[in-house]
Amino acid sequence: MAPPKQPKKAKSQKREKLFHPQSRKADQLARVQLRKSKLADLTKARNKKHGQQVDLYSFFYHAMPPEGVLCLEDLHSIIRDVWLPRFDSEIEAEKAARRKGRPKSSKEQKLEDLKLREAEEYRTGLEVIDLTDPTNVELFRQWDMKEAPFIQQLRFIRICSETPDVAILTRPGKHPFLAKSKSTTNENEARVSEGVDDMDTDEAPLLMEPLERFSSTIMAMDGPL
Repeated sequence: MAPPKQPKKAKSQKREKLFHPQSRKADQLARVQLRKSKLADLTKARNKKHGQQVDLYSFFYHAMPPEGVLCLEDLHSIIRDVWLPRFDSEIEAEKAARRKGRPKSSKEQKLEDLKLREAEEYRTGLEVIDLTDPTNVELFRQWDMKEAPFIQQLRFIRICSETPDVAILTRPGKHPFLAKSKSTTNENEARVSEGVDDMDTDEAPLLMEPLERFSSTIMAMDGPL
């Protein structure tokens, strides 16, 4: 008769090695952990920036007219009358909900700070996609509203509220179609807008939209409140 099998001994768990806090090995492990933490933070920041860019470009995507392009005056009107005051209703709601003598809520403070920061950027110079250039607008219409790298191929201009009749070309665009477009001898000089007496709202459809339409998606640019 065969002898009964002896039960297998459970494998003893490996003890985690301990290192002196001032040893070379402990310092090496700390550096590795720090590097992993930095990489994770960079990835998080990159993803956040990507989301912010998509939200911003989406706004201007919807600002495009169904056909043709915007004149410089229309572009200023969209920024001034739609983009900048898009959170006004939320700010007023926060003010109305706040009891007398109470400090501002974090949401109200954040929205007000964001509005002031954007207004100052517009006053000193705001870089936007050039919606006055036909080739650029046609390319922009092909965007899937997801991939921000596609936008980097487009043409950008800088405009400001203090000189509304001037736009400075900041990025001529890397797309081959833009390179083949009409010659722009004075690309790096100020471009004067054509100007119109009465703006046609059919050419700038966002001016007729309620401001609340844009507050929910664009707020993602600054993260959660």
